[in-house]
Amino acid sequence: MRIGEAAAAAGTTARALRFYEQRGLLPPPERTASGQREYGPDEVARVRVIRDLLGLGLTVEDLRGCADRLHLVTEDVSPRCGSAGAGGAPSGVVGRRLAALDSEIGRLVALRENLARRASGR
Repeated sequence: MRIGEAAAAAGTTARALRFYEQRGLLPPPERTASGQREYGPDEVARVRVIRDLLGLGLTVEDLRGCADRLHLVTEDVSPRCGSAGAGGAPSGVVGRRLAALDSEIGRLVALRENLARRASGR
C-alpha cells in the first residue's frame, strides 16, 4: 500500500511516517519503480506500536534507542528497552522515562503548592 493508505491504516499521517523513517524508527520502505514508498502490514503494525509507545510518554529519542527491537512488540514479545533492574524496577529507556516523569511530577507539585500558598496569602 502507498504511504497515504498505510498512514490511514495506522491512524496517522503520511508526514508522520516520513518523520519516523527520517528519525530511524521505521526502516526505509520498499519503493516502486516510480520511487513511491510501499508499505505492508508489518510496517503498519510497527507504526501502531510507535504511536502507542509515544502515547505512553516515551519520546522519539527514547524509541531511537531501541528501534532495532520495536519489531518484538509487534510480535507480542517484550522488547528489552526497559528490562528490570534492581528490585524489579524498570531500567534502560523505560526506567529513564519513568524517572523523568517522576521528576516532572515532583516539580509540578511543588509549583502548584507554591502558587496555592501565594494565592491564599500564606
